Amino acid sequence: MKTSIHGLHKVFESRIRLGIMSALMVNQKLDFNEFKHLLELTDGNLASHLTALEKHRFIQVKKQFVGKKPNTSYSATDLGRQKFTQHLNTLEALIKKVSQK
Repeated sequence: MKTSIHGLHKVFESRIRLGIMSALMVNQKLDFNEFKHLLELTDGNLASHLTALEKHRFIQVKKQFVGKKPNTSYSATDLGRQKFTQHLNTLEALIKKVSQK
């Protein structure tokens, strides 16, 4: 029985990016500090992973001021939701195929 990995997306191989997308699938948007506390990451580490997801157009970035403080929030794009769902469905199918052996 063949198992296909063609539906997996390399961007989601990182546990941090997997965490970011998982959080955005159940939240309309999250800001930088919410991610930082949720995933227990440093600023630099989180920023680099968010940038990678933004580069692939999987997340959308919104910069604004809340009062006098800058605030950056993130949301999943339609493309990001589609690709992440495909990634999860492929993982699930692989697990099912392997468990049937």
